[in-house]
Amino acid sequence: MAVKAWINKRGFRIRGKFQKMMRCIWLGHQLKVDDTNASSESLATRDYSVSGYSSRAGEMVETKVDSSNIEEAESSLRESGYLNYEEARALLGRLEYQKGNVEAALHVFEGIDVGVVTLKMKVSLSRRYEQNWRRSESDAAPPMSLHAVSLLLEAIFLKAKSLQHLGRFGEAAQSCKIILDTVESALPDGLPDNLSMDCKLQEILNKAVELLPELWKLAGDPQEAILSYRRALLYFWNLDTGTKAKLEKEFAVLLLYSGAEASPPTLRAQMEGSFVPRNNVEESILLLLILLKKFLLKRIGWDPSIFDHLAFALSVSGELRALAHQVEELHPEIMKRKEQYCMLALCHYGEGEDIIALNLLRNLLNSRDNPDCILELLLASKICGENNSSIDEGTSWAQKALAGLNGGCWQMASKANCLLGVLLSAQSRLVSSNSHRTMQQSETIEVLEAAEKMMRETDPYIVFHLCLENAEQRKLDVALNYAKQLLKLEAGSNVKEYVLLARILSAQKRFFDAETVINAALNQTGKWDQGELLRTKAKLQIAQGQLKNAVETYTHLLAILQVQFKSSGSGKKLLMTKGKWDRSLEMETWHDLANVYTSLSQFRDAEVCLSKSKAISPFSATRWYSTGLLDEAKGLHQEALRSYKKALDVDPTHVPSLISTACILRQLGGQSMPVVRSFLMDALRLDRTNPAAWYNLGLLYKADISASDVEAAECFEAAALLEESAPIEPFR
Repeated sequence: MAVKAWINKRGFRIRGKFQKMMRCIWLGHQLKVDDTNASSESLATRDYSVSGYSSRAGEMVETKVDSSNIEEAESSLRESGYLNYEEARALLGRLEYQKGNVEAALHVFEGIDVGVVTLKMKVSLSRRYEQNWRRSESDAAPPMSLHAVSLLLEAIFLKAKSLQHLGRFGEAAQSCKIILDTVESALPDGLPDNLSMDCKLQEILNKAVELLPELWKLAGDPQEAILSYRRALLYFWNLDTGTKAKLEKEFAVLLLYSGAEASPPTLRAQMEGSFVPRNNVEESILLLLILLKKFLLKRIGWDPSIFDHLAFALSVSGELRALAHQVEELHPEIMKRKEQYCMLALCHYGEGEDIIALNLLRNLLNSRDNPDCILELLLASKICGENNSSIDEGTSWAQKALAGLNGGCWQMASKANCLLGVLLSAQSRLVSSNSHRTMQQSETIEVLEAAEKMMRETDPYIVFHLCLENAEQRKLDVALNYAKQLLKLEAGSNVKEYVLLARILSAQKRFFDAETVINAALNQTGKWDQGELLRTKAKLQIAQGQLKNAVETYTHLLAILQVQFKSSGSGKKLLMTKGKWDRSLEMETWHDLANVYTSLSQFRDAEVCLSKSKAISPFSATRWYSTGLLDEAKGLHQEALRSYKKALDVDPTHVPSLISTACILRQLGGQSMPVVRSFLMDALRLDRTNPAAWYNLGLLYKADISASDVEAAECFEAAALLEESAPIEPFR
């Protein structure tokens, strides 16, 4: 009882002493604290006045003090016997900040000697928490109490907040960084678990960890923000699950969309063979997968944006199979069946698995439970437009989408009309009747032009198909205008636009202009994307009779492809579809080069090229066709015929092999005219604009006694007209 009475008595003395001190501070007077030995840091030895920063100008500041500040000051006074200069400033700054006087608070905080107090705080934290599990050599008491450390760290934090309010983000970040540097230097192995008992200190650290990366982002320094996020997540700050999840999501978003390429993280504790992200996208995927796992373990609530960001990250990195796997694992309550099927279809479509994607969409669209599926209808019709076996089905879906829109969203209606036009164009190429084909070609142009008129902003996809359709119908001047418009729209960022423009110019027999376009494209394109451009350039050189230049261009192209494959083998990941396309490009380049060597009578070189092609794919219709040309150039007509037949065994729709087979059969004789004619008619059914097919059909009619001269003349006339507008390569 005597001790309790003494404490109560002592407490009243401290409270009275503190109130006198605070009154003195506000009024700008000096006050000696009795019953304590005034140190060099005591407020009693210094003058300080903040009367110029009162909440109302010209009025005396009220002497009423926040009760929480009084209690904290009492704790400091009980432990140390006096309230030093820095602690007093910390209390005053907090009061001003709470009143909203940001400039006054900043003025007070700037009077704290941060360099001196941080050193003392480091020693205090180190001694206090390390002694719990290992004794230091010296058992001396820490220079600061825990209340004082919390008070001063809060002052530094509020200083950073004040600077943030004033728009001085860089200075605010530097101030906030001092807090983390101090604690991390004092406790390099992370915060101890028992720090959570000191709620005030833990709260300040949590706020500082969250604030620092935000300040660096506001200061326009994404690299420092990235380092701050890594520091927040790699150091053991005792963060609660919600705060850590928030930081992980913010960091993933910064990595994905900031545009700043961060260096790979250096992990202090890293197991051998563990995964270390190599770039921004990989690091963001890792963070988002961690968040997704936390949700599945029910540690955090569901946030739809997490999966949206993960879908984007996996898409741009080409990991669509991984994305499909994540979609399949989601609970039906999180992602509805319609959305899940659509996402899976997009993933498989992106991986080139069109049939799987189409079957998923069929299951969805044939269900009566999903009446509003405009997006899914458009996707299904797009896939059908790229698959000749499902053209009619795709057309019906595109028309259904247009009926469902009923003049609604102009963007969707424009895209639906464009897809319908693409499907009608594909239908017209399969029609045998000339009148029916002409009618469908006219309807295709009308639908595509309707799609163009609906656009409020020009859509490159629609312009491209308008250009392509006009070029195929030999409306070359109209197609050329669309090609120029397309090149201007996308600022020359797409290789296929340059190639299409060059082919249109080549159809107008402007080979020099076409080669100039390709050279300009090569100057603006990275080496890995120059393949199709170089192949087009070689074709243009062949058309101009520059065979040796064409050989050099093909050799350059093959060298680039070889370096590209070696680079991809050493760790640079390419998209699977792009990798397949590059292998196909290499194979076709060997075939082209073999044909050039054949025309130059360099048969040995041609054979080497064909052996290179065979190593890539032994089953290639084009390779057997090139082999047939080589045999034919050697005078081995029977061997050539066998090669052409093998090409047709691999691909019955290979038009050059159909024409060459007909030519060999006509030359060798012994075959009836109807058999030869059937090969040529099959070729024309597949490609009505092939001049070689029409020319050889004319020769067949001319040699046939039963055929009229008019039929032969018509074929020769069609061949001549088509040859005048034939591009170096098919437009499509």
